[in-house]
Amino acid sequence: MSIWWSLHLRREAASVPLARRFLLGTMETAGVDPDISFDLSVALSEACANAVEHGGDRTVPGAPGDSGTGRPCAESGQYRVTAYLDGEKCRIEVSDSGPGFPARRALRPAAHSHRAETDAESGRGLDLIQQLSDHVQFGNRPGRGAVVSFDKVLKWREGALLTV
Repeated sequence: MSIWWSLHLRREAASVPLARRFLLGTMETAGVDPDISFDLSVALSEACANAVEHGGDRTVPGAPGDSGTGRPCAESGQYRVTAYLDGEKCRIEVSDSGPGFPARRALRPAAHSHRAETDAESGRGLDLIQQLSDHVQFGNRPGRGAVVSFDKVLKWREGALLTV
């Protein structure tokens, strides 16, 4: 048996703990080890916080009513979280409608690295996602925003519903 779900959320700070609790509830019900659940929930919180902060600044030039400066994309007020629990792995994807990642991050598998500038806030959440996950990928959807996807091998509690 497997479980998957998708949430379409508003780019508001209150959506971050909602997504996190939804994931934790799913994993608790399925019987995932609490340490694994915690790691994934923190990584999800960071990805959602990025979508809330950066995920809606894209404008659509030439849209009806555009005065030459572009107007906000209709989807810029929301983002999507999708989670798949299937056998031995959980995969989570967070996508938004913002301008996307800078070229140095986009479309590359994430390399596990430790930032030299510990004072720098930019990118710290993405680094945390890398540390808490087994595999991470940052990408841009052309003209449609950024995508962060990450996965982790699951451990199960005794008597879990979804064991391999």
